[in-house]
Amino acid sequence: QVQLVESGGGLVQSGGSLRLSCAASGSIFNFRVMGWYRQVPGKQRELVALIGKGVATTYADNVKGRFTISTDNAKNTVYLQMNNLKPEDTAVYYCKAVPGLVNEYWGRGTQVTVSS
Repeated sequence: QVQLVESGGGLVQSGGSLRLSCAASGSIFNFRVMGWYRQVPGKQRELVALIGKGVATTYADNVKGRFTISTDNAKNTVYLQMNNLKPEDTAVYYCKAVPGLVNEYWGRGTQVTVSS
Protein backbone atom coordinates (compact mmCIF):
# COMPACT_ATOMS: atom_id res chain seq x y z
CA GLN A 1 0.00 0.00 0.00
CA VAL A 2 1.33 3.40 -1.00
CA GLN A 3 0.03 6.63 0.48
CA LEU A 4 0.48 9.86 -1.43
CA VAL A 5 0.06 13.36 -0.06
CA GLU A 6 0.01 16.36 -2.38
CA SER A 7 0.85 19.89 -1.32
CA GLY A 8 1.77 23.24 -2.83
CA GLY A 9 -1.49 24.24 -4.43
CA GLY A 10 -3.02 27.65 -4.00
CA LEU A 11 -4.17 30.83 -5.67
CA VAL A 12 -1.85 32.52 -8.14
CA GLN A 13 -2.22 35.21 -10.80
CA SER A 14 -1.97 34.43 -14.47
CA GLY A 15 1.69 34.19 -15.49
CA GLY A 16 2.75 33.11 -12.03
CA SER A 17 4.36 29.89 -10.82
CA LEU A 18 3.67 27.13 -8.32
CA ARG A 19 5.50 23.96 -7.36
CA LEU A 20 3.42 20.98 -6.36
CA SER A 21 4.87 18.19 -4.23
CA CYS A 22 3.70 14.62 -3.78
CA ALA A 23 5.22 12.80 -0.84
CA ALA A 24 5.04 9.01 -0.89
CA SER A 25 4.90 6.81 2.20
CA GLY A 26 7.82 4.71 1.01
CA SER A 27 10.63 4.52 -1.49
CA ILE A 28 9.75 5.51 -5.05
CA PHE A 29 13.14 4.56 -6.45
CA ASN A 30 11.89 1.51 -8.36
CA PHE A 31 8.42 2.76 -9.19
CA ARG A 32 7.53 2.14 -12.83
CA VAL A 33 5.69 5.42 -13.27
CA MET A 34 4.64 8.45 -11.27
CA GLY A 35 2.46 11.17 -12.59
CA TRP A 36 0.31 14.24 -12.17
CA TYR A 37 -3.27 14.51 -13.36
CA ARG A 38 -5.85 17.25 -13.01
CA GLN A 39 -9.61 17.50 -12.96
CA VAL A 40 -12.18 20.25 -13.13
CA PRO A 41 -15.81 19.76 -12.11
CA GLY A 42 -17.86 18.04 -14.77
CA LYS A 43 -14.85 16.87 -16.76
CA GLN A 44 -12.76 13.74 -16.83
CA ARG A 45 -9.45 13.61 -15.04
CA GLU A 46 -6.69 14.34 -17.54
CA LEU A 47 -3.01 13.58 -17.73
CA VAL A 48 -0.63 16.44 -17.04
CA ALA A 49 2.78 14.77 -16.82
CA LEU A 50 4.38 11.38 -16.27
CA ILE A 51 7.86 10.33 -15.25
CA GLY A 52 9.05 6.79 -15.74
CA LYS A 53 11.78 5.25 -13.60
CA GLY A 54 12.66 8.79 -12.58
CA VAL A 55 13.96 9.63 -16.03
CA ALA A 56 11.64 9.43 -19.03
CA THR A 57 8.99 12.16 -19.09
CA THR A 58 5.74 12.74 -20.94
CA TYR A 59 3.67 15.91 -20.97
CA ALA A 60 0.24 16.90 -22.16
CA ASP A 61 0.50 19.19 -25.16
CA ASN A 62 -1.13 22.09 -23.34
CA VAL A 63 1.54 22.16 -20.60
CA LYS A 64 4.69 21.43 -22.64
CA GLY A 65 7.33 24.07 -22.14
CA ARG A 66 5.60 25.40 -19.01
CA PHE A 67 5.48 22.44 -16.59
CA THR A 68 8.31 20.19 -15.44
CA ILE A 69 7.97 16.91 -13.57
CA SER A 70 10.84 15.60 -11.46
CA THR A 71 11.57 13.25 -8.61
CA ASP A 72 13.74 13.31 -5.50
CA ASN A 73 14.29 9.69 -4.53
CA ALA A 74 15.96 10.64 -1.26
CA LYS A 75 12.78 12.43 -0.20
CA ASN A 76 10.37 9.96 -1.84
CA THR A 77 8.78 12.94 -3.54
CA VAL A 78 7.66 13.84 -7.04
CA TYR A 79 7.34 17.49 -8.03
CA LEU A 80 5.48 19.45 -10.64
CA GLN A 81 6.98 22.85 -11.37
CA MET A 82 4.35 24.97 -13.07
CA ASN A 83 5.40 28.21 -14.76
CA ASN A 84 3.49 30.77 -16.80
CA LEU A 85 0.22 29.56 -15.34
CA LYS A 86 -3.00 30.29 -17.18
CA PRO A 87 -6.60 30.44 -15.93
CA GLU A 88 -7.31 27.21 -17.83
CA ASP A 89 -4.79 25.45 -15.57
CA THR A 90 -7.23 25.86 -12.69
CA ALA A 91 -8.09 22.38 -11.40
CA VAL A 92 -7.56 19.90 -8.62
CA TYR A 93 -4.20 18.26 -9.22
CA TYR A 94 -3.72 14.63 -8.28
CA CYS A 95 -0.59 12.54 -7.88
CA LYS A 96 -0.53 8.93 -9.08
CA ALA A 97 1.98 6.18 -8.39
CA VAL A 98 2.29 2.95 -10.35
CA PRO A 99 4.90 0.84 -8.58
CA GLY A 100 4.62 -2.21 -10.81
CA LEU A 101 2.37 -3.67 -13.48
CA VAL A 102 -0.97 -3.83 -11.69
CA ASN A 103 -1.66 -1.56 -8.72
CA GLU A 104 -1.96 2.18 -8.87
CA TYR A 105 -2.37 4.68 -6.06
CA TRP A 106 -3.78 8.19 -5.95
CA GLY A 107 -3.45 11.11 -3.60
CA ARG A 108 -6.39 13.23 -2.48
CA GLY A 109 -5.47 16.19 -4.61
CA THR A 110 -4.50 19.82 -4.19
CA GLN A 111 -6.41 22.78 -5.59
CA VAL A 112 -4.72 25.14 -8.02
CA THR A 113 -6.55 28.33 -8.92
CA VAL A 114 -5.18 30.78 -11.48
CA SER A 115 -6.82 34.18 -11.62
CA SER A 116 -6.85 36.30 -14.76
